[in-house]
Amino acid sequence: MSLDSLLLSALAPWRGSPTWWVALSGGLDSTVLLHLLVRLAGQHELPAIRAIHVHHGLQAAGEGWPAHCQAICDGLDVPLQMVRVKVVPGASLERAAREARYEAFSECLGEGELLLTGQHRDDQAETVLFRLLRGAGVRGLAAMPVERSLGLGRLVRPLLGVSRIELEAYARRNALRWVEDPSNQDHNYSRNFLRREVMPLLKRRWPQAASSMARAAAHMTEAQQLLDELAQQDLLIANTASAFEWLRLPSLALPPLRALTPVRQRNALRHWLASFTLAPDEDHWAGWASLLNARPDATPRWCLAGGELQRTGERVWWLPDSWLEPVVEPIDWSDPSTALELPGNGMLRGEGEPPAGKLQVRYRHGGEALLVPGRGRRDLKRLLNEAGVPHFARSRLPLLYCNDELIGVANLPLLANGRFALYWCVPDF
Repeated sequence: MSLDSLLLSALAPWRGSPTWWVALSGGLDSTVLLHLLVRLAGQHELPAIRAIHVHHGLQAAGEGWPAHCQAICDGLDVPLQMVRVKVVPGASLERAAREARYEAFSECLGEGELLLTGQHRDDQAETVLFRLLRGAGVRGLAAMPVERSLGLGRLVRPLLGVSRIELEAYARRNALRWVEDPSNQDHNYSRNFLRREVMPLLKRRWPQAASSMARAAAHMTEAQQLLDELAQQDLLIANTASAFEWLRLPSLALPPLRALTPVRQRNALRHWLASFTLAPDEDHWAGWASLLNARPDATPRWCLAGGELQRTGERVWWLPDSWLEPVVEPIDWSDPSTALELPGNGMLRGEGEPPAGKLQVRYRHGGEALLVPGRGRRDLKRLLNEAGVPHFARSRLPLLYCNDELIGVANLPLLANGRFALYWCVPDF
């Protein structure tokens, strides 16, 4: 199949997209991709084609790349958007640059638009090998997906089935000019070492190594889809409503998860946690065992990137880091007829006739007591235990004081004055 036919077939599902953006670095892959698309647009009715170049400013050689990309686009009569980004160095400069680049791409995409990138079959093979050496699981070995969501649109890699040799042959037939990134020669970068040293050695012994690895990645993609479907089935049973839906935090019931084999438990948890945090590595799963096997009255926690899982009774809850931050107090409530904004903790509103006196909102410090109608003065900790309020929620639960006396607790019928009810709207963390 010709490159034209292959590309047209790969992009067929998105022919109705308003715009196809090409991530143009100026290198071989993206230059060929843009040239192919422009040629196809002259023969077929395609969406508007635009290019975007993200300039990192990380090396002197790259200062000429924006002008080079502009010249390519001028020659093809394609609009080009230039975006300059500032890369914040971290543990990996490569990763920081990639994140800055894709953030810029995401911001550029409108509703339903595509970002097309030029990664090819050899890139896919290198990704499989790189992740294999890092001990990746099925999801990691599936390598780069053909398409995924990005901002308001989709990221699509239509050339993953094409080898670099084919792209270079096309470029030479059409007298295309492209730039070479000098950093690609630096073997201190692991991917460059694989590309320059390891892959040529493998191809000498196994000429089809790249295509075989790419095919293995496709098999892993199918396997991961099956694992995701199994996880969804298992989570459907565990994703029951809690008695505290007003907390607006993700949670799961433990009994259905406990009934699964350990392998299925981890598969379900990986799928569920993917929306909140990075996948735990194998050495980190002891935290899940601690949650699962703790005593019912214990409050174990499993710390992960961006938050933690906590257990209360027979339920586990995801708490983002923002939930764990301290709250500001006290807060005067001079007009209880209007909702009160709680700094970093949502809103509080009252219904009914407010008590006379100075009203303040505070939070628990320990030792609080509340006068409960028909029961006398009761320790707040005991009352919260009776109501089953999760321990992690107690430090954020708004307490209403009148003239320095605790008179009510938000979202719970523990009020001395039954004519004034408190409702706490928890923020979206």
